Amino acid sequence: MWKPMGKRKKHERKRSKIPGVMITQLVANIPAGKSTPDFQRKPITLTIQEGKLAVFKAVVTGDPKPQVNWTRAKGEISEDNRFQSKYDESSGEYTLEIHKVSGADADTYKCFATNEYGKAVCTATLNVIEVGFKKEKAMEELDLFCYLLHAYSKVKEKPMKKEDGEVDERFWEIILNADRKDYERICAEYGVKDLRLILKKLEEKKQERVEEQNQYVEYLRNLRHIEVKGDGTASFEFEMELKDPTSRIFLYKDGVMIPYSDDTSQKHSLKTVGKKVVFSIKDLVPEDAGLYQVDVEEVNVFATEFRIPKVDFLVKIQEVKAKEREDAVFECALSHPLAKIKWMGKNSALEDGDKYSITVSDDKLIHRLVVKDCKQLDKGIYSAVAGIKSCSAWLVVEAPGKKKARKTTSAGGAGIDLEQVAKEQQIKIQQEKDKLEAAIKEKKEEEKPIVEEPSPNASFVANATKDVALKTENRTDSGCVTKEEVKLKEDDTKSKKQETEYKWTDKEYFENDGGFISGLSDVSAIIGETAEMACKLSSEDCEGSWFKDGKKISTDEDFIIIKEGATHKLVINSCKEEHSGKYRFEADGRKTEAMINVKDPPRFDPDDLSAFTQPVTVKVGQNAIFKMPFVGHEPMKIQWYREGEELRDDSNIKIEKSASHSRLLLSKCQRKDTGEIKLRLKNEHGITEAITQLIVLDKPTPPQGPAEIIESSACCVEFKWRPPKDDGGSPVINYVLERQQVGRNTWKKIGEIPGVPSYRDTDVEHGRRYCYRIQAKTTVGLSEVMETDDIQAGTLAFPGPPAPPKVVSASNDCIILSWAPPANTGGSRILGYILEKRKNGSNLWGVVNDMDELIKEKSYAVKDVVAGMEYEFRVTAINMSGAGEFSNPSEFVFARDPKMRPRFTNRKMKSFMVVKAGNSVRITVAFEASPRPEITWLKDNVPVTKRVTCSNSDDSSQMLIPSSERSDSGIYSIVVKNLAGQETFSIEVRVTDDPKPPGPVELEENVPGTVTVIWEPSPDEKRDDRLHYTVSKLDSTKRTWSTVADRLFNNKFTVCNIMHGREYHFRVYAKNDMGISAPSESPTWGVEKKRAIPVSNKKFVVTIPTKKECDLRCAPTFIVPLKLHTAPKGYECYMSCAVKGNPKPRITWYRNNISLNTNTNYYISNTCGVCSMLILRVGPKDMGEYTITAENALGRAECSTTLNVRGEREADLC
Repeated sequence: MWKPMGKRKKHERKRSKIPGVMITQLVANIPAGKSTPDFQRKPITLTIQEGKLAVFKAVVTGDPKPQVNWTRAKGEISEDNRFQSKYDESSGEYTLEIHKVSGADADTYKCFATNEYGKAVCTATLNVIEVGFKKEKAMEELDLFCYLLHAYSKVKEKPMKKEDGEVDERFWEIILNADRKDYERICAEYGVKDLRLILKKLEEKKQERVEEQNQYVEYLRNLRHIEVKGDGTASFEFEMELKDPTSRIFLYKDGVMIPYSDDTSQKHSLKTVGKKVVFSIKDLVPEDAGLYQVDVEEVNVFATEFRIPKVDFLVKIQEVKAKEREDAVFECALSHPLAKIKWMGKNSALEDGDKYSITVSDDKLIHRLVVKDCKQLDKGIYSAVAGIKSCSAWLVVEAPGKKKARKTTSAGGAGIDLEQVAKEQQIKIQQEKDKLEAAIKEKKEEEKPIVEEPSPNASFVANATKDVALKTENRTDSGCVTKEEVKLKEDDTKSKKQETEYKWTDKEYFENDGGFISGLSDVSAIIGETAEMACKLSSEDCEGSWFKDGKKISTDEDFIIIKEGATHKLVINSCKEEHSGKYRFEADGRKTEAMINVKDPPRFDPDDLSAFTQPVTVKVGQNAIFKMPFVGHEPMKIQWYREGEELRDDSNIKIEKSASHSRLLLSKCQRKDTGEIKLRLKNEHGITEAITQLIVLDKPTPPQGPAEIIESSACCVEFKWRPPKDDGGSPVINYVLERQQVGRNTWKKIGEIPGVPSYRDTDVEHGRRYCYRIQAKTTVGLSEVMETDDIQAGTLAFPGPPAPPKVVSASNDCIILSWAPPANTGGSRILGYILEKRKNGSNLWGVVNDMDELIKEKSYAVKDVVAGMEYEFRVTAINMSGAGEFSNPSEFVFARDPKMRPRFTNRKMKSFMVVKAGNSVRITVAFEASPRPEITWLKDNVPVTKRVTCSNSDDSSQMLIPSSERSDSGIYSIVVKNLAGQETFSIEVRVTDDPKPPGPVELEENVPGTVTVIWEPSPDEKRDDRLHYTVSKLDSTKRTWSTVADRLFNNKFTVCNIMHGREYHFRVYAKNDMGISAPSESPTWGVEKKRAIPVSNKKFVVTIPTKKECDLRCAPTFIVPLKLHTAPKGYECYMSCAVKGNPKPRITWYRNNISLNTNTNYYISNTCGVCSMLILRVGPKDMGEYTITAENALGRAECSTTLNVRGEREADLC
């Protein structure tokens, strides 16, 4: 056996609650309170960009506390600073940090948790997104001696003989489970020559194996070896029934037991379906290659070898969108030559044949899959599998509107020049070969080859492998080397003897002896076309000769010999059958050979093929002829197909065949003969096809019934039908209609209508029944008649039920409902609706509206309700035929007002109004409230007197004072209150009249250049706090009055800039909200100049005045102090005072000891000692004590007042 056959320790596997975790119990019994390790949180798969930080996290449980360590599939975790394992005691997390990840770190990582009672393991994958293109490291680090063994592809690994002369157990494990057809290949790979002896011993071992298996296995069959699937997994399977279902199954790889799970998301998994056992390997890597064995207890039941070629996709297959009946092409390019890859379509393996064409380029780098004649069944996912690498893409098949002919075009492809990609890859491979050849040549010059045996291979390898351990070559089609290693020793005589057992052919010797860089390759050519053979020598100075079948050839009309540096070419201009044979090129004692096989497959002339693909159109009963010339090697198999079915000679089908053409005659064609016609030619060299279409024209089939009635009313009949099932190959142009009134024998021709399958007949009589005949018309002719059933004009078609009514709102005396119209109107418009109601607990429905009072709208207000009662409603629709079905009842609803907190609905109501005394005061307030609220009117928070009239309704209230008086001024409030709450609104009413003029006006001069105007207050000042005064001035030098002061709330004002020698007159007016009073006149200020007395009449006396010193300086004093102010909210407030002082004092205003001089909300002025401050809009924040100070070098004066804001309200309108 390949695996160790010692007695295994039996361990028990346990299931974890966390998927993907495998637990192995190492002891039979676990003490109480102890447990095996388990994962509470396992690490997850990561996808990280190159250069970033990757962190795996895990939380484990177990008693005693498990030890946690990390490993990876590709080698060991390095000990540098990039890999750091950590443990966080606070969170209990074990972490593995990978710093600056690179492409080499992409791997499957395992986390092990172990204690004395067992171990738990789980895996996580790290995917690295590499930045930029990076070459394969394996290509950059090719070993010289690995390539040496790679070059000698015919040399196979020698079996490792045991002392007793038996073959290695690995050979027996493989051949015991192999198919008979693979015996010869396996023996050749392991160097076993005596096949007859091996077969005899094989039968003995099989018998021994069967006897061992019979201990545990009932039967074993349908063995399938390991293979790679399209989804990137590898699996092998077999059917097996165990005698004891509890028998354990073990999986080994290269003799080492590997764990597996029934979870398919794990690396190794086992899935059992009935009697079938399927082992799967996920996330394939090159290290997965090896010999896999399945044992039941200690007995081996199956073994399979997994080989992984070193190959990858340079260009992957791309999504293909193809039209139906078109060919779809998938292409890919590989990094290393591979003779064959696996193609899969919808999880099934595809083979080359009539449906699929699988080809590979000569360099074995480009692989193609052609899906012929695409149909809807072909759409799906297609995959290309090369080794453990795979790529997938969708095939999307677009369905045409009608059945279409087979197309000769193809869709898809890689979208790039694969030939160029393959050429560049060949150059890279060739450069590596050239580099290694140079190294080999240098090695040969340093060490002279020792030729001790006839085999040149043995002597060369013996020198090249001195004191070096080489990897044995185990080549696959891609030329890859496996990981098996064997040491070849120079002094080992036995090893030399084994090497000399190989006999190389002349071709192998000369091609691999260093003279040829690349030898000749077999060529397949077609008669009449050009063929070329080429080889490359290691030196450009060498001349050579070409031979065919041992005869030397030279340049003539058939052959052209070309030498381009170290490359030698032989070109055959026009291949003939006699050009087939073995060709050899010799140069400096070296030679290389290859075969040219000239083929003559069936072929068509392109012009003839283009003409053949044009559709053939005939009418029913006519003959169709198809003729196609061709060339090709005989014998030729000729086959004709119609819609995929092969045609054979009969009364209507005649097939003529000759060496150069074939002719098909279809007599008396019928409509059913329409379809694809295909000619298929086959000989020993190939297969070709030509496809065309046959179209047989005929009259259309009758239109399809039954007729569907769209409308049937007293004035109109409208119906439709379906077009003919088969239009006969021509589109329908018109429909021909006839009509018959039921009860009569004659048909009335309606005429032709356009090719739309519907008709509206307005020439009908109410209650009559009609029948119609319809024919389809095409360019070929008329179809048979389709006759409709009787259609009645104005049939009773009642509407369907409307939707159940919905309650919009409800109150004590009204319930408002709405509903949706019926989906089925009965073929005529809805005239209206009838609504019914029913009390809860009653069986009787009552009509809400009569038939002569149909409800036109889809809503209605039901007012015939009793407050507090519960009702339900239903509705029916009325059309031309009458009333339809009633709807389902609505939900029960009470006739009562809903609770709604009062709110005012008019947002534009004013909060202040002025009324002239004697006029009426009318205040109207609109609101919403439910139930009906209680309404109270207040004046200054006291109920209004009886002389005030209040009238209320459901949604508004009005207060009326018929003839107002000044005493009616105040703040009026309305309080609206119900069970849901209350709301209040206030308005200030000011009743006033035109003011009376102020009293007598006096003038004083307290300060030179100024006049102080003093007047008696107006009689209305005590009753009107908004009354104020305006002062006007008339200068003797001017003719107009000018206002010098306005909005004065005191009875004194100082006018400045009074000029000596002029007369002044002053007027004082009283103002309020209603208007302005008559003026009060002041006496004249100023003295006119006296007329001069003549000198003759009076003596001239000169009086010299006594000169006096006058000191005008004085400390500031307030001449007119501030007065108390009470201003309504929202109105202006004007404060003023007069101050004197010399030098001119500095004035500062304060509110609550805070300076206002820099506050832009207050307008402050100081004109000739008159200091004033204006507040544009008084608010609650303006209340407080106001102080003005006047200060100069001689002293300081201060004056204070208080501002109160009246009518402050917190409630806002809703």
